[in-house]
Amino acid sequence: MQVNLPPSTPGRCLITGIGGFTGLYLAQELQAAGYEVFGTAHEASPLPKRVYSVDLNDLAGLRAVIKAVRPDVVVHLAAIAFVAHGDVEAIYRTNVNGTRNLLQALAESDQVPRAVLLASSANIYGNSLADPIREHDAAAPESDYAVSKIAMEYMARLWNARLPITIVRPFNYTGAGQAPNFLVPKIVSHFKQRASRIELGNLDVERDFSDVRCVVTAYRRLLDNPAPGQTFNICSGRVSSLRDIVATLERLAGYTIEVSVNPAFMRPNEVKRLVGSNAKLIAAIGELPAIVLPDTLRWMLQA
Repeated sequence: MQVNLPPSTPGRCLITGIGGFTGLYLAQELQAAGYEVFGTAHEASPLPKRVYSVDLNDLAGLRAVIKAVRPDVVVHLAAIAFVAHGDVEAIYRTNVNGTRNLLQALAESDQVPRAVLLASSANIYGNSLADPIREHDAAAPESDYAVSKIAMEYMARLWNARLPITIVRPFNYTGAGQAPNFLVPKIVSHFKQRASRIELGNLDVERDFSDVRCVVTAYRRLLDNPAPGQTFNICSGRVSSLRDIVATLERLAGYTIEVSVNPAFMRPNEVKRLVGSNAKLIAAIGELPAIVLPDTLRWMLQA
């Protein structure tokens, strides 16, 4: 496999799904580091310069974008990322087949990138008994979304001989601008509106939350120091329950909200606790910015 040698400047980066929550922050992070940033978005409306409208299931379209951009590094974020998404066929078509199309187009290009970062998910671990979860712990997916991500990982292995692929498994992360159909932004929006009441699901579900700014810093460092064939958890190593988040926001907002538990918001195979080890990541790229969850929640509340 012949890949681009690292240039004196970082070079060109192609971000699929650049218009999404993570993509916008990653583009800012990479531009600040000197990268020339390009992206793809699945939109029909007018797009900014250097952002191409293409569907992951359009192999010819992906080939054309890669030929035009000639990326030195690629970050693949585009996916159906909402666990409760209703169209199961679309989840597999996008997350597995769409990723395969991207890898095929990259492998066929006359300029193979020096780093390809694929975003999987910590949801692949399911109700793991490991605590904290390490990269070698077994997958036990509990949703079609999680199955699609572990299937994507296995499929990507078929391209390891032709592409310098690194897989990242982000645990939960949040920040200002995340869509309100995700849980933490939903809770924050209620406090911003000073709502008196909120309906939630299981308050004792525990998750490892990171700040989106820490996540994109990790991605950028993995592009700067490629680790082909490796898989990394992207996590804080700290766990918080939904109850903890509500209590923190009550303290920050200065009032108490009435919480009603709605059984309709509880998924049958809900993962109860998900906390990861970031030891392998830190060993590879160094310590990440020390942004704890209360700081992230304060930022979101004030944004």
